[in-house]
Amino acid sequence: MMSLNNSNDKKEWTEQDRLELAAKLDAELDDFIDGLEKKRYEEGWPEDRWQEEMEKHPFFMRKTPQPGDEVHPMLVGLQKLKYDPEENTKDELALNYKEDGNFYMKHKKFRMAVYSFTEGLKVNCENDDVQATLYNNRSAAQFFLKNYRSALADAQTALSYKPKYEKALWRAAQCASHLQRFDLCAQLCEELLDHNSDHQGAKELLKKNSFEKMETARNHRKQLIKAKRDLEEFHRLTDALEERQVKFECKSLITKELIKPKFSPLEDFPVHFDDEDQKTLIWPAAFSYPEFLFSDFQQQLSEEVTMFDCLTSMFAEPLPQDKEGKYFVDNLNVYYENHKLGTVHKVHLEKTIKDILKEKSFFITGGALLFYVVPKDSEIEKEFINTPRRGTVYS
Repeated sequence: MMSLNNSNDKKEWTEQDRLELAAKLDAELDDFIDGLEKKRYEEGWPEDRWQEEMEKHPFFMRKTPQPGDEVHPMLVGLQKLKYDPEENTKDELALNYKEDGNFYMKHKKFRMAVYSFTEGLKVNCENDDVQATLYNNRSAAQFFLKNYRSALADAQTALSYKPKYEKALWRAAQCASHLQRFDLCAQLCEELLDHNSDHQGAKELLKKNSFEKMETARNHRKQLIKAKRDLEEFHRLTDALEERQVKFECKSLITKELIKPKFSPLEDFPVHFDDEDQKTLIWPAAFSYPEFLFSDFQQQLSEEVTMFDCLTSMFAEPLPQDKEGKYFVDNLNVYYENHKLGTVHKVHLEKTIKDILKEKSFFITGGALLFYVVPKDSEIEKEFINTPRRGTVYS
């Protein structure tokens, strides 16, 4: 049989042929790419904030968006699937919010947990167990935020749906303890122990609650006794002030606020009885130096000392501001102002504080005694005396 030559027989490729073909194809591909329209790709993430954009994407985000944050469209779609009432039953919606709340609780984001559990309750599902769980979980979140009243209210509401709910009973008992509602705390602990006699926390809280109740009652009695004693002491003080004819710039009745010193260094030292004899009044006093525009403060000045004795004590050491050595006892005059009349009055140094207070022109200013100290016959003294003053009317 004669064999025929087939013109379609496969060509045998040499290595050189293959290399030439590959080069040709590469060149054609380059020509094709070069012929494409030059257009910048604008659909990706910008180079300067690609990481920020990536973290917004649901597949890459490392934290959930907070209220008010911009939300990625894909996440909006996922949320719609999870929270859309048309896609979920009421029970499913409530449970979805419960899961969110539990997630926030796990990560200690208690305010977000309160928000999620509240959204779940807004669904108003008809499953009592789900409602009880949502209220109890919100109670837990409020508890960790130290909102004990809200936490107690939620725990009690949970019990209205599920009366033997052990977690809610325990949470309510803890809240009652923090609010010092001792009788309610004892009632809740006892009720919890009726359901679970081995609940160690309830046993310890019941014992602690009993002790704190007695301690609080004892402290309350002490406070009442102290308040009564303080009131009696204040009445005795006001009687002593009236007996000494002490006058205040305000005409109102003597109150604790009226006798409280308004000068910061003296505010913790109002007029009071001497601790030893319980008869002598001890006064806060300010001594102002017009020349230097500063003051000395005597926090406890006995009414029995003379002004001379007071100056002797004050100037036992030289006044730091007195560069000329003018401020020594025998070279000083002391004055006080009468703001009602707009007048200034010289103090007789041999008089006691008690005697000075009896003078018709002396009034207590800002809950303390206020005096002005100047060198005798000095320009500062003349200027101080001659400074125009206007009388002030006090109600």
